Amino acid sequence: MGLVSLLILSLLVSMSGAEFSGKVGVNYGQLGNNLPSPSRSVELIKSLKAKRVKIYDANPDILKALKHTDIQVSIMVPNQLIVNISSNQTLSDTWVRSNVVPFYPDTMIRYLLVGNEILSSSDNQTWYNLVPAMRRIRNSLKTHGIRRVKVGTPSAMDVLQSSFPPSNGTFRSDISGRVVKPMLQFLNRTKSFFFLDVYPFFPWSSDPVNIKLDYALLQAKNTTYTDPGSGLTYTNLFDQMVDAVIFAMKRLGYPDIRVFIAETGWPNGGDYDQIGCNIYNAATYNRNVVKKFTSKPPLGTPSRPGKVLPAFIFSLYNENQKTGAGTERHFGLLYPNGSPVYGIDLAGETPESEYKPLPEPTNNELYKGRIWCVVAKGANRSDVGSALSYACSQGNKTCDPIQTGGKCNKPDSLVWHASYAFSSYWSQFKKAGGTCYFNGLAAQTIKDPSYGHCRFPSVTL
Repeated sequence: MGLVSLLILSLLVSMSGAEFSGKVGVNYGQLGNNLPSPSRSVELIKSLKAKRVKIYDANPDILKALKHTDIQVSIMVPNQLIVNISSNQTLSDTWVRSNVVPFYPDTMIRYLLVGNEILSSSDNQTWYNLVPAMRRIRNSLKTHGIRRVKVGTPSAMDVLQSSFPPSNGTFRSDISGRVVKPMLQFLNRTKSFFFLDVYPFFPWSSDPVNIKLDYALLQAKNTTYTDPGSGLTYTNLFDQMVDAVIFAMKRLGYPDIRVFIAETGWPNGGDYDQIGCNIYNAATYNRNVVKKFTSKPPLGTPSRPGKVLPAFIFSLYNENQKTGAGTERHFGLLYPNGSPVYGIDLAGETPESEYKPLPEPTNNELYKGRIWCVVAKGANRSDVGSALSYACSQGNKTCDPIQTGGKCNKPDSLVWHASYAFSSYWSQFKKAGGTCYFNGLAAQTIKDPSYGHCRFPSVTL
């Protein structure tokens, strides 16, 4: 083979590898009422040096804003369409024609994910329709001549029945044979990825005594774990979690399917009853995991050393309309005004010494004391009224003290009454899953709002 032919072959190999190289992207969620426009968001994504972006739909304004950029894009079929698409090729074709064809290839759509964490839901009808829907979507892409888009679906770690030690990784028995095995067959045949959401924060925060924080933050100096089954030695929790899934796939007969980290991150804030959610830990984790993803040569994991792990960091913004625990609204690299929560470079090129000092963490040990739930600053008054009615409708004499003649009726203020109702509701129903959220209208406080003879109920940690 001549020199020119060798150079061309080398170029082709490097180009094919570049598509799935150690580029780091960002998840662009839209669950906020105060987020920048798509065009401004694309500029901010570029400022983070992100090479990929994942959105949770096929928002046309975002896809237009991404046209003629060098940013690879992942889009998503909504969860609620999966059952219908699974049995209707025409509907699948229509969805692709409407949501992919108008933008491709000017927008570099490279991944099409069917639903989000479907196997974490209790809707087993959708579980069983997931892989048929993935097949339909891939057929639709081929019908429209689109061949550079990989089809997959993101899974959370709860698809595993066993994850420790990693070599004992096993998929849940309710999905293993009927859903996961055909999915792996599809991913293997189409050379796609097992898209995986990996959050060391959650196992660490649920067991901070036995799992060391530095091990979860990828900065352990003297902490290692050796898997007795495989003999592999681990230096961080992230690798353990990923390898548990790799071993689970191997157990089903698919040892070589590539893993794509669809989400990973660490919360920069949260509630008083949550541990370790702060800017220091978030910056430390995300900077360390980006270094891992962008390392040259690639680091891989102990079960797959040297293998590239493409990834998306979660998330672009703190999103104020996400439900659930306070951490859910605090995973952003940026505040909604576009300013950074902390410095980070998703290309992994900025030395640690060039970043500004981080604020010292204050909640790496669980808060012990009383917490109240009150109306959040700036909450819409009419919405607060509706939330007050909801809290009072739950029974257990939740709101008796703020009724006419009650010891907490004065001052006769909507905010005071609602704050009492929120605290009373939370103190009674927290153990049953009640939260201090009320659609973003409530916030936790460690400052006792009680006054006079009126004592506000609290939660004690």
